[in-house]
Amino acid sequence: MRSELPVITSDRLLLRVPILEDIPQIIKYFTDNKTYLTPFYPRWANSFFTEKYWHYQIENSFLEFINDQSLKLFIYTKKNPTIIIGTVNFSNFVRGAAHFCYVGYSLAEARQGKGYMTEALKAATQYVFQELNFHRIMANYMPHNRRSGNVLKRLGFVIEGYARDYLLINGQWEDHILTSLINPNWQPDQY
Repeated sequence: MRSELPVITSDRLLLRVPILEDIPQIIKYFTDNKTYLTPFYPRWANSFFTEKYWHYQIENSFLEFINDQSLKLFIYTKKNPTIIIGTVNFSNFVRGAAHFCYVGYSLAEARQGKGYMTEALKAATQYVFQELNFHRIMANYMPHNRRSGNVLKRLGFVIEGYARDYLLINGQWEDHILTSLINPNWQPDQY
């Protein structure tokens, strides 16, 4: 069981687990980007844009992290460490003979095309490999989401397959391209 929450940094970015004081900024991020993100997200819960919803999510994210189940991060720029510009979420932690997890992410529409997601994912995957000692990270994207596919390719994720009707996104079953990244320095004795 872990007790210390990570703060992951890169040249321009800061990634960290949210705290209750972040709720107004979280709601602002998702409200400002709702139209842009909707085609890539499951249907929004009725209460998604409320303080009550995020209060529960933040508490749950903390418990999941300390119990080795997930790592949910928000992205900030170092120049403005109070404004959320994106998310990186590692979920479905599996240990035992597997040592893998999934990663999903989003970036504010206004921050697209600046290399932020590549930088954030690079720093976050390094943390997950080095500090959490995962052997494999999987990321899946819809075939028409070329931006996401290009980010993963730049980071070394390898295409492993194509899943038809894989996830229910915005009320529609969507095909996904399946990718993974392997940790060449995985150590079997840490867990």
